[in-house]
Amino acid sequence: MPLGLGRRKKAPPLVENEEAEPIRGSLGGVEVGGSGPGGAGLQPGLPPPPASLRPRLVFHTQLAHGSPTGRIEGFTNVKELYSKIAEAFKIPSAEVMFCTLNTHKVDMDKLLGGQIGLEDFIFAHTKGQRKEVEVFKSEEALGLTITDNGAGYAFIKRIKEGSVIDRIQVINVGDMIESINGQSLVGCRHYEVAKMLKDLPKGRTFSLKLTEPRKAFDMISQRATGGKHSGSSQLGTGRGTLRLRAKGPATLEEQLSAFEERAIEKVDDLLESYMGIRDTELAATMVELGKDKRNPDEFAEALDERLGDFAFPDEFVFDVWGAIGDAKVGR
Repeated sequence: MPLGLGRRKKAPPLVENEEAEPIRGSLGGVEVGGSGPGGAGLQPGLPPPPASLRPRLVFHTQLAHGSPTGRIEGFTNVKELYSKIAEAFKIPSAEVMFCTLNTHKVDMDKLLGGQIGLEDFIFAHTKGQRKEVEVFKSEEALGLTITDNGAGYAFIKRIKEGSVIDRIQVINVGDMIESINGQSLVGCRHYEVAKMLKDLPKGRTFSLKLTEPRKAFDMISQRATGGKHSGSSQLGTGRGTLRLRAKGPATLEEQLSAFEERAIEKVDDLLESYMGIRDTELAATMVELGKDKRNPDEFAEALDERLGDFAFPDEFVFDVWGAIGDAKVGR
């Protein structure tokens, strides 16, 4: 059957220049992914293994604005990770906005995502000052890249230089988007928030309620735009990685191969170009689904089965198939 005929869901309007991506970074040496539809999981119906057989690894963590060092273990997904951090520092888990690996700064290249290197150090960024901003949408593209923490919070990952948002100095990378025009976004995924921003009418004013991460003294007055994607950051710098899955238990895995790193970067770039999101865990899942498929139709069917809620457009699926093929031959 030709790709996309009589099988695929109708694709939603594309979010052309708004970017969104689930938070990524390393925690205590483990790569952690978003807990939404992008995460890979076990086959439906398979029970998790006994607790005695699950990885019991200890990671070190601090609050990014400053704290003693805590020790956490026994988590299998992002929400459990945040709960363990909250227990270690005796704070509500809802206070944890996102985590970075091996730096206390709001560094979007170090966001905790789907994998944590076994020797990584986790820094937890908690809620700070709240603010409400009125924004006039003078252009179709606001210049934002959105990500989420896999536990219900969407926030700003990048601000494009010279964009509408770049001209509003009180909006910063790392700010959590609580609501748009009074509509709460708590619990929304990155792609949902990106689409809402894209659908806002040009020439109108809208309101954003934001919460910025609590800052340490040496972070005050810094405003990273995150406008450039280095493409060279590698999550999980330790001896291996702990992969946290949306479904099923966490698993210990070897570090990614050169092919997998190239393919994931290419697919993540395509997610941004077509859908306005960046999500390395979703990209990794797509590479995993496509690397052994014989043709694009088999790949499309695998995507529909695992990630059908995204309703990827057919041309995007073709390009992803091509990107995976290019990565296999080193292009």
